[in-house]
Amino acid sequence: MKQIERIYAGLDRSGDWLLPSLARLVFAAVLAGYFWASAATKFAGGPFSLSTGAYAQIFPQAFDALGYDASKLSLLQHLIALAGAWAEVILPLLLVLGLLTRPAALAMVGFVVVQSLTDVFGHRVDAETLGAWFDRSSGALILDQRALWVMLLAVLICKGAGPLSLDRAFGQWASG
Repeated sequence: MKQIERIYAGLDRSGDWLLPSLARLVFAAVLAGYFWASAATKFAGGPFSLSTGAYAQIFPQAFDALGYDASKLSLLQHLIALAGAWAEVILPLLLVLGLLTRPAALAMVGFVVVQSLTDVFGHRVDAETLGAWFDRSSGALILDQRALWVMLLAVLICKGAGPLSLDRAFGQWASG
């Protein structure tokens, strides 16, 4: 029994560096490119110039009601769309670098929640795309996949960035 307890204690200790390191690696491999590709569809000719696709993705019903004329959107809608586009660039970059990891991961959870609500209520995704928890299918784009995204981000919120990160490097520099 003592041998098993030692093994478990070693696993507990390794989880403090292994889990956040793997979470960042998996995020970089699976999700960072997804968010950056999505952001690329939102910019048109400059860092403050948004494409019509940005507004169609972020405000689908309002933009449709305005005849897809971005000039008819409010200043607040323009600012929200711009912030959303930049969030898709900056937040994944911070997570990949391991810089400001906990707040970036928390903000990314908020982004995923807003993205999901926009898909459900703005784009009115069908029941198959929405999915259902506790069914036999694990591939629904909204409830299943995004729950896994949030779980991955929760590891970073709770554990931080891990040893191979700018957070760790700056922390050691500041304390040394």
